[in-house]
Amino acid sequence: MTQQKLKVGIVAGEASGDLLGSSLMRAIKSQRSEVEFIGVGGDTMVAAGLRTLADFSLLSINGFVDPLLRIGSLIRLLRLLIRELESVDVVVGVDFNVFNLLLERALKKRNVPTVHYVSPSVYAWRRGRVKRIRKSTDVMLTLFPFELAVYRENQVRAVFVGHPTADRFDPELSKDEIKLGAKATHGWSEDDVILCLMPGSRGSEIGFHFELFLQAAEEFQRRTGLLNLKIIVPSKHPNLRESWRRLEDSFSQLNVQITDIEAVEVLAAAELALVKSGTGTLEAMLMKTPMVVAYRIGALTFKIVRSMMYTDFVALPNILANKRLVPEYLQKSATASSLGKELVEQYQRDRTELIEEF
Repeated sequence: MTQQKLKVGIVAGEASGDLLGSSLMRAIKSQRSEVEFIGVGGDTMVAAGLRTLADFSLLSINGFVDPLLRIGSLIRLLRLLIRELESVDVVVGVDFNVFNLLLERALKKRNVPTVHYVSPSVYAWRRGRVKRIRKSTDVMLTLFPFELAVYRENQVRAVFVGHPTADRFDPELSKDEIKLGAKATHGWSEDDVILCLMPGSRGSEIGFHFELFLQAAEEFQRRTGLLNLKIIVPSKHPNLRESWRRLEDSFSQLNVQITDIEAVEVLAAAELALVKSGTGTLEAMLMKTPMVVAYRIGALTFKIVRSMMYTDFVALPNILANKRLVPEYLQKSATASSLGKELVEQYQRDRTELIEEF
């Protein structure tokens, strides 16, 4: 008997979601030979078989203010996706919570089964969102097991699926084994000291973090005197490459490489990472890479977010452990001097002690 083709709508709005979405697409295809994917995603999802309905860059927004400035284009895109996806068998919103939950809610009212992949941080702030999530999604797929409790308490079906990065590397390997293997794979020398910079995958995050991270890397190099330091920035975002063209002359003393290599591969090869708060911190932890975490957003947005938080931490390793495993610097405390100094301390710290904590 011929298997009926499954039609899946899937929407991601940032680079991390593009990677997660592509992993999910491949997993679905491994279980179902006849499947069609339509929606919005980046190059990785397109390579996995996505037929795109809109430019991925339209969803490159962050915070509270940026969406307001682009409300017209976002509403037009939302209406387009509702119209195009109301005939699919299931819709999956990958992260990008505000937009995707609105989309899912509209489609659920039209009797389309909805799934949300990657839980908002309801364990950390704005717990009241769970009630709205219940109206939007039939199933929540979570990256962490502790996220299930808050959904069960609110009668939302939730399934822990884990992070696909955790399946890509043997957890029994030491950091040195992971690092040497990744360096060999990508043509970096064993003697290179690699500092991975991850300033964010959205245009606004790049604006807040990229130049700051370069300044911190400069400070790190000045304090350590390392001649074999390589600054590797994994990013496909055109804003970052444009920023680097503008900043390159100012940081000519740094050996900087912008690469399409996946962030997790660069983290595997890196001695150290400076990471924007988010899923990149989890990837760094899985790769056993010492890190410094920083985050800057607009002052008004930060004030709103801080007032709604249930935790003292923003870095996922710290939230998971409920203690300060990795240093984190927010807003005005995230300066080139403070981050550079912290990078030196993490680089010089006993690696065995640090990695055992991970």
